[in-house]
Amino acid sequence: MTDQKVLTSSAVMAAGTVVSRASGYVRAALLVVALGSGVRGDLFAIANTLPNMVYILLAGGIFNAVLVPQLVRRIKEDIDGGDAYASRVITLSALFLGAVTLVLVLAAPLVLRLYLDGDFYDPAQATQLESIVDLTRWCLPQVFFYGMYVLVGQVLNARGRFGPMMWAPIANNLLSVLVLVAYLLSFGATGRAERGAALGSDAELLLGLGSTLGIVAQLVVLVPYLRASGFTYRPRFDFRDPELRHTLRLGVWTVLFVLVTQAAYLVVVRLASGGSVSGGNGYVVYSNSLLIMMVPHAIITVSLATAILPRLSSYAHEGRLADLGSTVGSTLRTALALVLPFAVLLPITAVDVAGFAFGWKRAQEAANFAPTLAVFGPALVFFTIHYFMLRGFYSMERTRLVFFIQLAVSATNVLVASVLVPLGSPQQTAPLLVVAYLSSYVVGAGVSFVLLRRTVGGLQTPQLVRFLVRMALVLLVAGLAAWLVERGLAGFGRYPGPVLSLVRGGLSAGVGMVVVLLGARLLHVREVTSLVDTVAARVRRR
Repeated sequence: MTDQKVLTSSAVMAAGTVVSRASGYVRAALLVVALGSGVRGDLFAIANTLPNMVYILLAGGIFNAVLVPQLVRRIKEDIDGGDAYASRVITLSALFLGAVTLVLVLAAPLVLRLYLDGDFYDPAQATQLESIVDLTRWCLPQVFFYGMYVLVGQVLNARGRFGPMMWAPIANNLLSVLVLVAYLLSFGATGRAERGAALGSDAELLLGLGSTLGIVAQLVVLVPYLRASGFTYRPRFDFRDPELRHTLRLGVWTVLFVLVTQAAYLVVVRLASGGSVSGGNGYVVYSNSLLIMMVPHAIITVSLATAILPRLSSYAHEGRLADLGSTVGSTLRTALALVLPFAVLLPITAVDVAGFAFGWKRAQEAANFAPTLAVFGPALVFFTIHYFMLRGFYSMERTRLVFFIQLAVSATNVLVASVLVPLGSPQQTAPLLVVAYLSSYVVGAGVSFVLLRRTVGGLQTPQLVRFLVRMALVLLVAGLAAWLVERGLAGFGRYPGPVLSLVRGGLSAGVGMVVVLLGARLLHVREVTSLVDTVAARVRRR
């Protein structure tokens, strides 16, 4: 079982993530109200794609995967507690990110050619193309600030300060909400006739610059915590340090990982942009549905994985591979205890989730999102397994192996998406892209689990199998109960509006979760009951 210290650290991060994701949801809902889910919404969403991709890849890739194990080792072994090493890394990263950002801003039109469907280059779409280029240039400086935010956050995580990085995005979301409110007051909500129209220069400035300032605020929030953690940054340019060279050698494979993942996502964005420009579901539907799926991932999986990564790195450094495997296995079961109910209940309540999240202006917006949300539920399970397996490999600095695993994941995603999307209608573009996403992580989870188990000698597989069998029985009954509630309240209508959608979806999910808790007690699913007991004990102490 996952020990109390990990659960406590995870709870601190999860609390910040809950507030952060709630404010992020408000931002996403306002974005759909302001710009819609058609071409106009995609103009802004795609302009934000590149810096957001860099953030996701850095957070789960280069800085997280390579730096945390190295920082933990330097804190243990260096006389100065790793301060000089961390200062070198920050200095070199700032120079690298600054150069990359400048190149991307100058080359924005060329970069966008990789992401946009060919229909955007039709003369009839000239104003939309000009608008997305301008928006992208305003958004691209986020690359520098996203990268520095992740880097500073990982320095804090390596020193046991897990909370600030999870709370900092709240500043970004609040500023983004203010920007969207200002947009609505200045320009109004996008009407049906405007859904295919381009944005004006004033709107581009407000949305693009406001979005970038939100990322600046997110980084600034972290800076005071660096000194509080005992670390003082001093610029260092002695980049010939042997430990830094070792880090860079490890990073080569992670850079290749980034390139492979980015290439696959490029295909996804390109296919999605084709769906929206043809009048169907495009990138806004796909990305905002992914945002909702990532709520339990960020609250549960990232919090647990971040809390155990320093420990896994210590086990790997000490050669305690059996302890590493048992920690990954037990923490995976804890994460799945919370992820599996979400994965089962989301497809059942997808219509109501879409109605509450995106149906504030037009019922059709909710109808656009529901099928995509439904498929993302099962995808989360396999993504979670894959995510934990990679943390195990990263702690052992097996970045080369991770690259080849990701190569299989990305190739599957590209192959399935390229086959399915052209066969479907524009309205099916986003759901079919999620089917490809699901397929890729089925492959990734299976391959990474088998290889990590072989590497460390075991992942408590018998316990995992017993847990999954009992959870399957519990979730079968819970899913049936939630479906019966949905059917019983079908008289509300398919898309009855946000309030009634919240009532019906909340009742369905609530009944399902009650069944999960009762079933877990009855079948002695300790991964669920221990979490409930931990939360109950903390509530009683308060």
